[in-house]
Amino acid sequence: MVSKRVEGICPSLTLEITAKAKKMKAEGISVIGFGAGEPDFNTPDYINDAAKKAIDIGFTKYTPASGTVELKKAVCDKFLKDNNLVYKPEQIVISSGAKSSIYHALAALINEGDQVILPTPFWLTYPELIKLCGGEVVYIHAGEESGYKITAQQLDNAINDKTKCLILNTPNNPTGAVYSEEEIREIAKVCEKHGIYVLSDEIYEKLVYADEKHFSIASCSDYMKEHTVIVNGMSKTYAMTGWRIGYIAAPTDIAKAVSSMQSHTTSNACSIAQYASTEALTSPEGDKFIGEMQQIFDQRRKFMVDYLKNIKGIVCVEPKGAFYVFVNVSSYYGKSYDGKVINGSLSFAENALKLGVAVIPGIAFGDDDCIRLSYAISIEDIKEGLERLDKFITSLK
Repeated sequence: MVSKRVEGICPSLTLEITAKAKKMKAEGISVIGFGAGEPDFNTPDYINDAAKKAIDIGFTKYTPASGTVELKKAVCDKFLKDNNLVYKPEQIVISSGAKSSIYHALAALINEGDQVILPTPFWLTYPELIKLCGGEVVYIHAGEESGYKITAQQLDNAINDKTKCLILNTPNNPTGAVYSEEEIREIAKVCEKHGIYVLSDEIYEKLVYADEKHFSIASCSDYMKEHTVIVNGMSKTYAMTGWRIGYIAAPTDIAKAVSSMQSHTTSNACSIAQYASTEALTSPEGDKFIGEMQQIFDQRRKFMVDYLKNIKGIVCVEPKGAFYVFVNVSSYYGKSYDGKVINGSLSFAENALKLGVAVIPGIAFGDDDCIRLSYAISIEDIKEGLERLDKFITSLK
């Protein structure tokens, strides 16, 4: 019999819907999948070549649990260049993906019964990891009217003597919301006032649009830098999702604790992937690849938003980052498809799949009024998928 803590963990709805779509495709059924949580670009050749070199020179042994010195230095240089933040290598921990980074960081921060504030909509993994670490989730709702962003006042109202940490994800998955520097500074003031930590998930920092700029809350003050754990990684920025390299920048004591945990849980991240990630971060080819990818995502973003705004009954807040659009479809709830009533985002997604379009139900992200659409697919597939979605909606009675 499994433990009560693990028994309460919910499986990923994104993986569930994706698995159904893949099964249909394997059976020869045409499906357009809007569920992608990864760039549809190949890892650049210069990174692949570095991985091949790592194998050729025998860089295939254990590394320090916290990562190679070379990669940690490259991450420090990245923070200085991109965020004007000064970190030492001993404040950086390389992990087997950003999920691993988040889990170990939360485990280092949270005691049993501590409260973690989580704005909704949220990436579906956050509450499960908080619960795994023995924490209690406190949700703050951010709706369409605020652009899916919480306010400093909402945060202030939610904090009590059990509050240990805020999770801040900007650019945001699933909404694409990007907090401005002014908004983040106001949130930082509240955190400093109450003495709480921030876990700042900045994995989509390079994917911002419409003249938005990413701003890290750790940049607000010396206090915030000493009370923030930044989570980032290689997956979204360099199309390296399968390479499984994430990292944190943290106060020295937290970084040391995370490193110690990793030495017993995952040991070190893949040596070959670390070698390739060092090249990814240090080569001048990186900026060119990121710029081209960002431009293509922006074109798709505009196309998708413009199309969705012309579908009657849909409410779509324009995303400013990541590669998702969060769409309110609740006006269709209560209607039927194929004799079955649509009573929420899950049944909406399940029935839409019958017409060959896979979307992710918003209930997985804490907002049952919405669905998430990814534009990490081609323009042609976006157009075809939205046409199918429109056809599905039109057929509801």
